[in-house]
Amino acid sequence: MKLTPKQLKWADEYIESGNATQSAIKAGYSKKTARQIGQQNLSKLVIKEYIDKRMAEIDSKRIMSAKEAVQLLTSIARGEIKETVVMSTPFGIEETEKEADLKTRISATKEILKRYPGSDKMAEQQLRKVTAEADILSAKAKELQGGGNQQDNLLGSIAESLGEINETDG
Repeated sequence: MKLTPKQLKWADEYIESGNATQSAIKAGYSKKTARQIGQQNLSKLVIKEYIDKRMAEIDSKRIMSAKEAVQLLTSIARGEIKETVVMSTPFGIEETEKEADLKTRISATKEILKRYPGSDKMAEQQLRKVTAEADILSAKAKELQGGGNQQDNLLGSIAESLGEINETDG
């Protein structure tokens, strides 16, 4: 059995508002019988199936699929997605766009690798290299804040280790 145009209108209004009586009025039913019609429509199997089908369509459009999630993570890992950063300057507030920091990109890469496990040695080495680069940048930032010769020595040894990793990659 097919739905009448009024029933379709009622069902669409009901999906939008969740109020059976108001949906009946908006669909063109009499105000006197709107409450009764609303309750009857809720009990009709054909209308319930239509509402369930439409709700599933709406949910599938609203909720991110697994494929979309992996695509988003990939864009973040590649630095393709920019985020707006608001900074205060002597002249007021300024908005700039920047790509995700290394830690965020590494995190996105790890999430992708969780979904595609494997024994890809090249990917593991690249991840180690990116992690080491992030550690170096963190150490440099700390050095700029506090300074110290011990940190210079530590950075030197990390840089040497990176050189060895790059030689094994080539």
